[in-house]
Amino acid sequence: MASKTEICCELLIAILLPPLGVCLRHGCCSVELLICLILTILGYIPGIIYAVYVILSVDRQHNPDYWRPINA
Repeated sequence: MASKTEICCELLIAILLPPLGVCLRHGCCSVELLICLILTILGYIPGIIYAVYVILSVDRQHNPDYWRPINA
């Protein structure tokens, strides 16, 4: 589980560059990153909202059904 400082830094990065915040949390080849990238291209605010949602709610370590890589 990530520390509160780490989550806070990821949220600040996600507000500035939403795909980068998601990439730090879930990796470069994840579905979350792809969705965030598309939303950020379509509109900056939806990208921020999705990035904050993914960083705060999706916890890959406690979810055994989590599907991380796209190309696995």
